[in-house]
Amino acid sequence: MEHQSSFIGYIEQSIIKNWDLNALTDYKGTTLQYKDVARKIAKFHIVLENAGIEKGDKIAVCGRNSAHWAVAFLSAVTYGAVVVPILHEFKADNIHHIVNHSEAKLLFVGDQVWENLDESAMPLLLGIVSLNDFSILLSRCDQLSHATEHRNEIYGLRYPKNFRPEHINYHKSAPDDLVIINYTSGTTGYSKGVMLPARSIWSNIDYCYEKRPIQAGDTIVSMLPLGHVFGMVYDFLYGFSAGAHLYFLTRMPSPKIIAQSFSEIKPKLISCVPLIVEKIIKKDVLPRIDNRIGKLLLRVPFINDKIKASARKTAMEIFGNNFEDIIIGGAPFNAEIESFLRKIGFPYNIVYGMTECGPVICSSRWHEIKKGSCGKAATRMEVRVDSSDPHHQAGELLCKGENMMLGYYKNPEATEQIIDAEGWLHTGDMATMDVDGFITIRGRCKNLLLNSSGQNIYPEEIESKLNNMPFVAESLIVMQNDKLVALIYPDFDDAFANGLKQTDIESRMEENRRDLNQMLPNYSQIAKVKIHFEEFEKTAKKSIKRFMYQDVKE
Repeated sequence: MEHQSSFIGYIEQSIIKNWDLNALTDYKGTTLQYKDVARKIAKFHIVLENAGIEKGDKIAVCGRNSAHWAVAFLSAVTYGAVVVPILHEFKADNIHHIVNHSEAKLLFVGDQVWENLDESAMPLLLGIVSLNDFSILLSRCDQLSHATEHRNEIYGLRYPKNFRPEHINYHKSAPDDLVIINYTSGTTGYSKGVMLPARSIWSNIDYCYEKRPIQAGDTIVSMLPLGHVFGMVYDFLYGFSAGAHLYFLTRMPSPKIIAQSFSEIKPKLISCVPLIVEKIIKKDVLPRIDNRIGKLLLRVPFINDKIKASARKTAMEIFGNNFEDIIIGGAPFNAEIESFLRKIGFPYNIVYGMTECGPVICSSRWHEIKKGSCGKAATRMEVRVDSSDPHHQAGELLCKGENMMLGYYKNPEATEQIIDAEGWLHTGDMATMDVDGFITIRGRCKNLLLNSSGQNIYPEEIESKLNNMPFVAESLIVMQNDKLVALIYPDFDDAFANGLKQTDIESRMEENRRDLNQMLPNYSQIAKVKIHFEEFEKTAKKSIKRFMYQDVKE
């Protein structure tokens, strides 16, 4: 693929060069080739043009991952509109707010989302379009209705000998032009609109080309939500730009769905959040190795070659056995799971970033990355740790570079809080950096706990150990009356399958607390355990919404 100076250039070039290749497939559904995508884009441009949509107008897209989601996004961004991707998991009132706050003119919406929306709560919209079949669900504009009804007729007149590669000439944004407003899945209140310029998306796609090249025709499974910038860039925009064949699962990526679909698709590139890998290792890899040992393998310092080979073979097969490495990002990765993957030689790669950097800040290939780190600064990015001794004393991680956002939409106060006078973006993460430049994230600044003796405690590090103990599904460490309390959601299915009753589970959690304390320094000992009977509420990135669980009841 020839180097391009804009991400729209990559999209344009890919469509032209891969005209007859498969582009987008809904798993167990229909497939669009690159030429099909190009023709659908051309028809949408006709509708947008005739409906009076101008360059720079906002177009929102909200629905589950699908080929039509991708088409709607590409149609808007290649026209010169600003795309507003909205996570389909958002509640209706948050979707209403984002549509109104962004001043979107059009909304593309999935059926499940549409059922819960109130069109009267979004008065600025000219129309709402179904992602299912691109039909008009609501039109407040005669030009939009007319253009939609007559788009095939206008298309035929404009391209009498059909639409061909030579007709493609998409709008190219200047580097600092706004192209995407990505609303973060905020933990409190309404989410903020991150303004991503063309240079940020281009730089991230270019980084993918530099670090993980794929070939035209290679397969990619899109598991991460396209409404979040990690999945949008790493799976979709990079994959499409490279001529890959993208598969959309159109459902939750459970271990069962992954095992079934990946064995058929055999993806070349896989991106996912840590929770998916952790679940698969615990549920589908370790039990197949030795049912007697199970999770104990996570804490065994040495594993013999036979077990290593068996574990690696099982893990590779679950993920399709055709990938170069698995890209893991979006949340902290469990330290014991990472250590196990390194022992068995499983190719994984950690990516660290945030929506405000579209998303990449740090990353390194699996064969060079240091254990526990998230790699070095990405190309065209600078990082530093705000500490007098960044090698040994954690400080806030700061960054700047091409990937950075323009700021928060209509929120200069929040922008000033995160980007300082010297142009450094404050990530909100505590980190250390070794002499080679490898960054290790210690925890979120806002999650840092301070005990009465002044010791800093990073709850994520304790949770990482606790989550690998018997019958623990997930956990949170909180401070109550200067004592650390472990909130645990047990793996009830596993416990009941092993003959445990409710009282037995409580006893095992107390046993886990005692075993955990033997691994921890005196200042971070766990005083008590509290069992939760439902999964913790999570963001779209599958991070637990900690703010909901700070007030522990006795």
